[in-house]
Amino acid sequence: MRIGVEEEFHIVEVESGLLVPRADAILRRAAGRTFQTELHQCTVESNSAVHTSLHALYDDLIGMRRRLDAAASSLGLAVVAAGTAPLAPADPAHLTADARYRHMAEEYRKVADEQLICGAQVHVDVPDRDTAVRVMCEVSPWLPVLLAVSASSPFWQGADTGYASWRTLLWQRWPTAGPVGCYAGAAEYDAAVEEFVRSGVISDAGMIYYDVRPSAHLPTLELRVCDACPRPETVVLIAGLYRALVATALERLDQGAARACGGRHEWLRGATWRAARSGLEGALVDPETHQEAPAPRVVRKLLTRLRPALEAQGDWQTVRALTEAALADGSAAQRMRRAAQREDLLRCVDMLIAETRGERVGGERGGHGHRRTVSPGRRFTSAVVPGCSSSLADPRSSIGTSRRHGQSPPP
Repeated sequence: MRIGVEEEFHIVEVESGLLVPRADAILRRAAGRTFQTELHQCTVESNSAVHTSLHALYDDLIGMRRRLDAAASSLGLAVVAAGTAPLAPADPAHLTADARYRHMAEEYRKVADEQLICGAQVHVDVPDRDTAVRVMCEVSPWLPVLLAVSASSPFWQGADTGYASWRTLLWQRWPTAGPVGCYAGAAEYDAAVEEFVRSGVISDAGMIYYDVRPSAHLPTLELRVCDACPRPETVVLIAGLYRALVATALERLDQGAARACGGRHEWLRGATWRAARSGLEGALVDPETHQEAPAPRVVRKLLTRLRPALEAQGDWQTVRALTEAALADGSAAQRMRRAAQREDLLRCVDMLIAETRGERVGGERGGHGHRRTVSPGRRFTSAVVPGCSSSLADPRSSIGTSRRHGQSPPP
């Protein structure tokens, strides 16, 4: 069963840590269909190749991140994979020159103006669109757990929101965002989408922003609930868990099992809010009992549930190791808060830049690691963490060889 990933990245100025609208400049230096612009010029997107192996997916993600980093660093910029940039501007960002984006900005105003968020989307092969819609219903109860694993957006415009994923709250302001309903098949789902378009609420089917949806142009089911993840290992973990969720759902459908959701999805919005509020550091809503439970217990329950599918894909050892590492280290939101508490939000941005590159910054559990003192004209330097084993099954290592790109001042 093949998988592919789309990652969105914020563009930040290295000196100030501020979000800046320089996507076109970066993409001129990182040309190719692998990268593209988004609604705002402060964001770029990468598209992986299609893979069957989690190891190959990881190598692809690292390669794309390094290409973007090389292009950005030549301009005194960096790319950051996180749900929100800690130092986003209060004023509307610069739109990408595109008629569709211009219409969205005019129609949705503040919602579009504040679309300064980044996610990670995972595509998994499905046999056909009808199956995709039925599987969508099966996997939905567990998607808040994947959101909690990805949570990386505690800060908004320089302030701590109190949420692990503030991106989720911003994202759900769109009229078609959030948990999807339960549909009998593709015809019923497509009719609902067409009704949205005819009503004028959205302009096209591409504006269906559910947490999971059948791809409009690929034979895949697309996961959309997750924050962008600073560490590429987290993206690989989510991709492995999601593929196993889809495989398990397919097996249940083949066996004629009753719907896992029971045909009821209204509780999912609350479960999604809970995951956005707490990440891995608080309680989640157990998808089976609908009761509050500690996040590690719910995550391990998901892992156990998916073990047969993970073993069938050859992913069990890798995903189990990455899961335990994620639970031990805590969410990216927690790491970001620790960095900001030790120093300031610039230190948090430094950490995000390093992790996006595939580096591990030392001293995360209390030491300073690489430290930056903010002063006018001071150049940023990051400590290089030597790469360790390239095995994804090693949860304590930086996977592959880390690489540092030197920084140069803006032109």
